[in-house]
Amino acid sequence: MSSTHSKVHRAILSVTDKTGLADFARQLANLGIELVSTGGTAKLLRDSGIAVKDVSELTGFPEMLDGRVKTLHPKVHGGILHRRDEARHVAAVAQHGIQPIDMVVVNLYAFEQTAAKPNVTLEELMENVDIGGPSMIRSAAKNFHDVAVVASPDDYKAIAEELESSNGALSLETKWRLAQKAFAATAAYDSAIASTLERIADINDSQFTASGAFPQTLRLSFQKALDLRYGENPHQKAAMYSDGSGAGVANARQLQGKELSYNNIVDLEAAWDLAQEFNSGQAAFCAIIKHTNPCGAATGKTLAEAYKRALECDPVSAFGGVIGVNRPIDLEAAEEMHKLFLEVIAAPSFDEAAKAKFASKKNLRLVEVKAAPRKWILKNVSGGLLLQDADAHVLQDADLKVVTKRPPTPEETRALLFAWKICKHVKSNAIVYARDGQTVGVGAGQMSRVDSARFGAMKAQLPLQGTVAASDAFFPFPDGVEEIAKAGATAIIQPGGSQRDSEVIEAADRLGLAMLFTGVRHFRH
Repeated sequence: MSSTHSKVHRAILSVTDKTGLADFARQLANLGIELVSTGGTAKLLRDSGIAVKDVSELTGFPEMLDGRVKTLHPKVHGGILHRRDEARHVAAVAQHGIQPIDMVVVNLYAFEQTAAKPNVTLEELMENVDIGGPSMIRSAAKNFHDVAVVASPDDYKAIAEELESSNGALSLETKWRLAQKAFAATAAYDSAIASTLERIADINDSQFTASGAFPQTLRLSFQKALDLRYGENPHQKAAMYSDGSGAGVANARQLQGKELSYNNIVDLEAAWDLAQEFNSGQAAFCAIIKHTNPCGAATGKTLAEAYKRALECDPVSAFGGVIGVNRPIDLEAAEEMHKLFLEVIAAPSFDEAAKAKFASKKNLRLVEVKAAPRKWILKNVSGGLLLQDADAHVLQDADLKVVTKRPPTPEETRALLFAWKICKHVKSNAIVYARDGQTVGVGAGQMSRVDSARFGAMKAQLPLQGTVAASDAFFPFPDGVEEIAKAGATAIIQPGGSQRDSEVIEAADRLGLAMLFTGVRHFRH
C-alpha cells in the first residue's frame, strides 16, 4: 500500500463512550478540521468551548424518532462513501450538494452493559441496538482509502499526534489499520446482540429471560493481549487473548520479570484458580503449582506461615513452581518466598516492601490479578469445541453424608473439607492427603485410583499418620481405601456412587475409618 497522506478537512463525531473526546476534538479543531456532531456529543463539545455543527445543518433534516434517525441520510453516507479518485462519484456529490466527510469518530451504544443489568427488559435491549453508529463505521471502513474511522478512544492520542506531525493528514497505512479495528468492533457488537437475543425463550410481557445455559451459535470475541515466544514446546507458536474485562489471568498486570511463557500462564491459571477457593475473608492461603497440579497448599495465620506450610508438603517439586495466594503479599511472605527459585508469583497485590525484596530476582515474574469468576470452560477438539460450565460447586454442610459407623471428629471434618477443596484442582485420578489446612501428599493423574493413593503416600515428606484423604471420584473397589488406611489416614471424603459402595464402606468400617460422601464428583482432565 502507498504511504501517501491525505488531509482531513471535516470530521463527524457521535459517541457513547465520551472518554477523552473533548481533548481529541479540540486538537482536531486546532488543526482547522470542521466538526459535525449529534445530540449529547455535540452538547459536550459546546460545553467544552469547541465549535461544532449539528448534523441537521449538514443534512437539512432534523433528528427524529427519539434520536433513532440522525445520521441515516445521503448527505452523511454520501459524504463518507464517495471515492475521491472516481470522477463520477465526485460529480454526483457535487450535484447533490454533499460535502465530503474525511473522518468518522464513532463508538456504539452500550448494549452489553445494558444486557448485563438485572431485570433488563426486551424493550431496553432493543433501544440499545445501535443502527446509525455501525452504519457510519462500516461506511468509513469500506472507504478507508479516503476516510479515517476512529472507533475507540484508545486511538485518539496516536491519531492526534500523526495529524499534528503531518499538517492535518493521515497515512493510508493508518487508515487501513483503523478500518481493520472498526470491522472487528462492529463484528463483536453484532455478535453480542445475536448471542443475547437468541437466549430469549419467551417475550413474556417484554421481560428478558434466558432460554438456557448455552447459545445455539457460539460467538467468541477476544483481543490479542500478547504474542508468546512459543507454546508448550519451542516448535509450537502461541499467543494469549483477552476478553477485555480487566480481570482474570489474561488481564493480569505483570510488575517485573521475564515475559510469561505459555506454560507459565497455564500454571498461573491453575494457581490463581485454586487460590480463589479461599476468599480473602478466610485464612491466608498459598498454593504451589507444578504442571498444573498443586505440589503443596496450605492455610496459615499469615501468608508467610501459609507459604512455609505449603512448601513442607513437597519442597523438591516446588523448585521452579508457580505460586498463587489469596491476599496481598507483604514483606514477611516475600522474605520466605525469596529463598526459593520460583517462576511466577500471583497475588491480588504486592506491598512496596515486598516488591523491593523481589527486585533483586530480575527473572521472577510478579503478577497482580483481579478476581474474575469463570463462567465456561472451553476445550478444542478436532472439528469443534467442547463447552461446559465452570466447576464452581461449593460444598454445603447439607451435602455431607456420614456413611461409616464412626463419624469423623471435628478436627477430621475440618481437614476433610480442606482436602476436598484441594482435590478439586488436582488432575484425575486424584487423591490428596492432608491435615487441617495443609496438604501432606498429592497423588495426581494416575491411571488407577489405587495408584494415586499409593503415589500420594509415596510423595509425602511429612508424617502421614493421622492425616485424612480426599478422592475426586468414587472408589471402584475397596483396595484404594485399604491403601489410604495403610498410609496412616483416619478419614476419607469422596463422592460415592460406585456399584461397590457397600464393599468400600465395609472396608472403611473394618479399618476404623470415618467416611463422608459428598454426592459431587470433581474430575479434572
